[in-house]
Amino acid sequence: MNSMTDNVSAEIVVPKAGITGLLINNEWRTPAKGKTLDVENPSRRTKIVSIGASDEEDVKAAVTAASAAFPAWRRLASRARGALLIELGNRVTANAEEIARVLAAESGNALRTQSRPEVLGAAEVLRYYGGVIAEQKGETLPLGPGLFSYTTREPLGVVGAIIPWNSPVVLAAVKIGMALGTGNTLVLKPAEDAPLAVIKIAELATGLFPAGVFNVVTGTGIDAGAPLAAHPNVAKVSFTGSLEVGKLVGHAVADRIGHATLELGGKSPCIVYPDAATPEHIDSTVTGIINAMRFARQGQSCTAGSRLYVHESVWDQVMTKVVAKVKELKIGDSLDESSDIGAIISAERYSEVRAFIEEAINNGAKVLTGALPPTVEEAKGFFPEPVIFTGVDNSWRVCREEVFGPVLVALPWKDDEEVLQWANDSVYGLAAYVFTNDLTTALRVTEQIDAGWLQVNRAGGQIPGMSYGGAKQSGIGAEYSIEGALEAYTSRKSVTINV
Repeated sequence: MNSMTDNVSAEIVVPKAGITGLLINNEWRTPAKGKTLDVENPSRRTKIVSIGASDEEDVKAAVTAASAAFPAWRRLASRARGALLIELGNRVTANAEEIARVLAAESGNALRTQSRPEVLGAAEVLRYYGGVIAEQKGETLPLGPGLFSYTTREPLGVVGAIIPWNSPVVLAAVKIGMALGTGNTLVLKPAEDAPLAVIKIAELATGLFPAGVFNVVTGTGIDAGAPLAAHPNVAKVSFTGSLEVGKLVGHAVADRIGHATLELGGKSPCIVYPDAATPEHIDSTVTGIINAMRFARQGQSCTAGSRLYVHESVWDQVMTKVVAKVKELKIGDSLDESSDIGAIISAERYSEVRAFIEEAINNGAKVLTGALPPTVEEAKGFFPEPVIFTGVDNSWRVCREEVFGPVLVALPWKDDEEVLQWANDSVYGLAAYVFTNDLTTALRVTEQIDAGWLQVNRAGGQIPGMSYGGAKQSGIGAEYSIEGALEAYTSRKSVTINV
C-alpha cells in the first residue's frame, strides 16, 4: 500500500452562480436566512468552498415553483422532454473532466478509477431516459362489446429527490431522468458533504428546462431534507441513503399517503463456488471479488459485497490471490491520477469505520491484510487501508451492520444449504454476487438468495435499463429501468367509454 503523494495538482473549478446552493425558477438565489455550509476535501482535510444552505423556507419556495410549473410540463410531449434530457447528457459529457475533478475533490473518490467513470456514466443515464421515455404508454382493455376502455400513465406531481454523497452525480442523473422524463417536476437536494459536482450539472441545466421544472436546494438533512420529505405538496419522495434516515423519510411520506422510493443500505453476500477458482477462471473471480467489495470506492457503496463466502476446497488459493491483489492497490489523494483508492468522505465516517475495525480486532478477528488506521487527530487524510477479516461468524457486528468502509469479512464454507442461510441471514437484501461456471448452480442459487439485484460472474455497477432495487430493509421500489420509472413516478388512470 502506498500513502498519499505530495505535489498533486488540486486545481478544480468550483460552481459559480450555483455557489448559492439554491436554484428556483432557473435563478440561483441566496437562501432566505443566509446560512452556509463548508464543503471539504477529505483527502487533504482542507476546505474547498462555502456554499448556501437552504432551510424550510427555501424548500417551500422551491416546491411552490415546482408546483406552478407542473401543469404545463406534464402536457409537454414525452419526446420533447426526452430531447431536453439528451441535451443535458451531452452538456455533461462536454464538461465531464471539470465535473469529475470537482467530484473527486469533494467526495474523496479517486479521479481515475471512480469519479471520471461516474460522470461519464451519469451522462449515459440522462441520454438513456431521454431516448426511452416515449415508452410512457397505457393499455387498451377488452372489457366487452360497446365498451372502449384504456389506461394512461400520469405523472404524480412534484418529486422531492434526496441523494447521498457516495455516488452523487450518477444518482442525481437517475432521479433527474426518471422524474422529469415522466412529466413530474423536481426539487433535488444533494448531500451536504458532496454537493458541488451536482451543482455544476445544475448550472448546465439552468435555462434548459422551463422555469420551475428543475430546482435545487442544498443544506443539511435536518434543515432541508426533512422539510422536503414532509412537504404536503411533494407527491413523491425518492430517497437514496441509510436505513436509519430512510425510515424517517418513509414515516414522513406515509403520514400524507404519498409515494416513496427508498434505496437504502446493504450487507451483500458474495459466494464463490469451487468451479470459479479453476486455473482459467480464478483471476477473473478474484478481480470480481475485489470489484464487488467496491474497494476502489473505499467500500462506500450500498452494494458492496462485504460478506465473502469462499468454498473451503479453494479457500487458500482464492484468498491468497485476493490479499495479494488488494495489497497492490495504491491509496492516495483522490486527484492523483495514480491513486486506485481515495479517501473516506468525512471525519465522522472515518471514525465509525475505524471503530468497526478496532472492535473486530479486539474481539479476536484474524486480519488477513490491513491494520487499524490512525485516529482522526493523527490522520493527515482519511485513508484507511482495506482490511480483510476472517475467523468470525455471522453473529459479529462487523458481519451484520453496514460498515460503509473498506472492510471485508471472509469465511470458508462447505455446505451449500448452510452458505445460503448465511447469505440470507441479514435484515438487508439489496445486492448479491455469485461466482460459478455451472448454469444450474447459478439459477438455483440466485432463486434462493433474498436480494433485489444479483450478479453472476459480474461485479460492475448498474447499467441503464437494468432494474435496481432492494428486498427486505434495503428499500422499496426499483430504479434505473424504464419499467421502474413508470411504476415509481407515474400512476395509472383508467378510462372506460360506453360507445
